[in-house]
Amino acid sequence: MSFLAQRRKSGIPLALVILAFTFASILEFIPSDLAGQTFGQPARSQTPSKTASSAPANVLTTVKCGQVSSNILSRDVNYCIDLPAGYATSGQRYPTLYFLHGLFENERSWEEKGGKEILDGLIQQGSVGRFLVAMPDGGRSFYVNSDDGKNRYEDFFIQEFIPAIDHLYRTIPEREERSITGVSMGGYGSLHLSMRHSDVFGSASAQSAALVPHLPDPLPTEGRWGFYAHILAGAFGSPLNRRYFEENNPLTLAEDPGKFQNLKIYFDVGDHDRYGFKEGNVLLDHILTEKGFPHQFAIRPGDHGWSFLRAYMQYALEFHWNNFKAALPVRGR
Repeated sequence: MSFLAQRRKSGIPLALVILAFTFASILEFIPSDLAGQTFGQPARSQTPSKTASSAPANVLTTVKCGQVSSNILSRDVNYCIDLPAGYATSGQRYPTLYFLHGLFENERSWEEKGGKEILDGLIQQGSVGRFLVAMPDGGRSFYVNSDDGKNRYEDFFIQEFIPAIDHLYRTIPEREERSITGVSMGGYGSLHLSMRHSDVFGSASAQSAALVPHLPDPLPTEGRWGFYAHILAGAFGSPLNRRYFEENNPLTLAEDPGKFQNLKIYFDVGDHDRYGFKEGNVLLDHILTEKGFPHQFAIRPGDHGWSFLRAYMQYALEFHWNNFKAALPVRGR
């Protein structure tokens, strides 16, 4: 049921619904409070997540946080990285999964909201092996270059952030051993970046991806669409640059799968996604199916964001691990 249809059925005034909607989103924001790091050096360890402490020490991952100095953005960008057990002493190289956070979140969301705990549990169960998880602070960029050229986040991510992680940590710097995933805004970013740079990533996944199939014309200034216009303004302009939005939309990019023909894709969405993103995800599945592009898609019981991830992130992590294994099956991990 659509957002407006739910409001009509409940009889709740629209103004109250929008106020609650906006307030709930703001509550998800967790400000970054990273201490400064020495540039060009691996970041220092943070306190392991308490929720994962029940797992044996030999499987616990370790989260470290630091900064990457960006010439493209003319600023430092915070990041965290989740390192597998034994990383400090093994001398081994590992595949890398890039995790993109959602709106009103930051690079620490992986650890603070449950990603680390889920990964530790899957490693303990033997469902996945060991790999790095790198998490940059994406702000509200939608992981694209802004339409005014002032925030070239996509260029930073591809040209500076990935090379920095490959330099600072023992990654396997090959596309088959490099994957990307994300939630909500990060799901949008994962699909956008992987479809545009399939030479960089071997696989991509998106959960609760913020996919919008159709923009009203004119775009309302109030209600759900008014809220969308506000949060999209930084990346796509105010008033919203429709042409630029459509050019970067994964739903548009999916129309030409020849540009990412070797990319492995998995995505899922809740059947009661409160922001209405189920429609856009279903459309992406339809486009890829119509184009004959192999992919994995699921509609699962649930809502949006981390409540959805805590129930279903395992499917994305297992998907990426299986692709890592298929790339180099004889490599010891």
